[in-house]
Amino acid sequence: MIDIDIALARDGFALETAIASRARALALFGPSGSGKTTLLHALAGLIAPARGRIALDGHVLFDRAAGIDLPPAARGLGVVFQDLRLFPHLSVRDNLLYGARHARARSRVAEFDAVIALLGLGALLARRPESLSGGEARRVAIGRALLAQPVALLLDEPLSGLHREARAEVLHYLAGLKRELRVPTLLVSHQADEVTALAEEVALIEDGRILATLPAAAFRARFAAVPG
Repeated sequence: MIDIDIALARDGFALETAIASRARALALFGPSGSGKTTLLHALAGLIAPARGRIALDGHVLFDRAAGIDLPPAARGLGVVFQDLRLFPHLSVRDNLLYGARHARARSRVAEFDAVIALLGLGALLARRPESLSGGEARRVAIGRALLAQPVALLLDEPLSGLHREARAEVLHYLAGLKRELRVPTLLVSHQADEVTALAEEVALIEDGRILATLPAAAFRARFAAVPG
C-alpha cells in the first residue's frame, strides 16, 4: 500500500496531494506540468516535502513531524527516469549488472536471466547505450531498475518521446512484466492508452492536486477516447 500526504513548493509550483492506495499498479495521470514527476521525485527521496508523510507497505520513508527522511539509496526503490541515466561507457550487460550489484539484501523479485528474457535484451548485451534505439534503451533502464531488487518500481513517462512502433514495443514488454512479476509499480503518464494497459488504479492529478482516484475500469470508460 502507498500512503502519501505531502505539501511542497518548488520553482513557483505548489504541490499538495494525498493518496492512499492498495493497488499493485498505480498510475498518476495528468497533463504536463500537473505535478506528476514532482510527486514521483518526492517519493524517491530526491525532493524533501515541506510537510507530510510518505509510507510504502507500512514502511515510513518520510515523515516531517517525526524527523524521518530516508536517503534515496535507503528507500529500496527502482526508478526509471525520463532521461534513463544509462552509463554510456558500460555495455548493456554491465549496465544491468550494475543494478544487480547494488541490490539490497531482500527477497529476489527478478533474476538476471528472467529479466533478459522478459525484456528481450539477449541480443543487446554486448552493445553500448549510444547504439541503442529509444525503445531498446528504455528496456535496458527498466531491466537495471528491476535487477536492483526494488520494493517498488517507479516509471516516469516510460513511453515519452518514442515513435509509434517503439511505444508499442515497450508497452508490450511492460505489460509482460505486469503479468509475470509482482513488483508494486507507480507509473507517471499523460498517455491514456499506457495507463489503461498497465494500471489497476489511477490517481488524476492537475495543478498539484489529486482530483480523484479511479479503478482501472472507470478510467477506461472515461478516457478511452483520449488520444495517446
